[in-house]
Amino acid sequence: MREIPEVIEVLELRQSYGDYEAVRGVSFTVRRGELFALLGTNGAGKTTTLEVVEGYRPPTSGSVRVLGLDPYADGPALRRRTGVMLQEGGFFKELTVRETVDAWRRFTGRARATADVLGRVRLDTKAGTRVGQLSGGERRRLDLALALLNDPELLFLDEPTTGMDPEARRTTWQLVRELRAAGTTVVLTTHYLEEAQQLADRVAIMDAGRITAAGTVAEVLSGRRSRITFPLPPGAAASDLPRLPGADLAVQGAAVSYAVARTAPALAVLHEWAGSRGVELDGIEVRQASLEDVFLALAADRSAVPGERGASPT
Repeated sequence: MREIPEVIEVLELRQSYGDYEAVRGVSFTVRRGELFALLGTNGAGKTTTLEVVEGYRPPTSGSVRVLGLDPYADGPALRRRTGVMLQEGGFFKELTVRETVDAWRRFTGRARATADVLGRVRLDTKAGTRVGQLSGGERRRLDLALALLNDPELLFLDEPTTGMDPEARRTTWQLVRELRAAGTTVVLTTHYLEEAQQLADRVAIMDAGRITAAGTVAEVLSGRRSRITFPLPPGAAASDLPRLPGADLAVQGAAVSYAVARTAPALAVLHEWAGSRGVELDGIEVRQASLEDVFLALAADRSAVPGERGASPT
């Protein structure tokens, strides 16, 4: 069978609920072996888009192909080749981890051995533990184990680290990296923007039913400015601060903030200014542009339009 380089192809997808159009002409592709993050503010249409791609509803219009198949018409055939980790799984708390996986294996074609899949998600030592006694992070890893039972070519991860502590989140990140390195194509949705920035080969950001930015993280952040902050040095006034070419300066009380396109030249000017006046730039911090800045810009643009409501990342 010919290998298809684009695992997912979405072209001019539209999805309506009565008179409300939730998805408005969305197009994107996901390449074989990559990790693609679909991000969106609340109500952006991200969940509806994924429901169509996963085959749970037909599109109102447009074209969607997943592994060369129509995800809605060819649902049974597609589900044998894909895995879905939902945002919240439903488990019987009195069953052990092993019993839970064994039960799911009965409904899964080509299911991996229970011990194998539990080892893959680092739950082998918890096989005899009742589900109700697992931590939140361990239950999410059990969700991941069930999504991996059929050794999927394509894996959908919906908020995979919700409720995890920082250590468990990073352990899960490593698991996802290992899956991708082994050739699994991954579609990720997350409201932890650092997670997408750490893991994704490419991202697409949805807002108001449309994709507003797409590409590698570097491409999406291109043109976004970094921020340099520090407390106003003792004895210095706001009017004494140097003006940096192409930079925006903001001073609130004793807090100084520069938005700059290039950090190294800006820092050189600031340190030269401080040295010439014999003051220390204590507490200076440099924050590179991030996906959070993109979301904040979306929220600001929306609030500036009459009748639009702000939204938070999901």
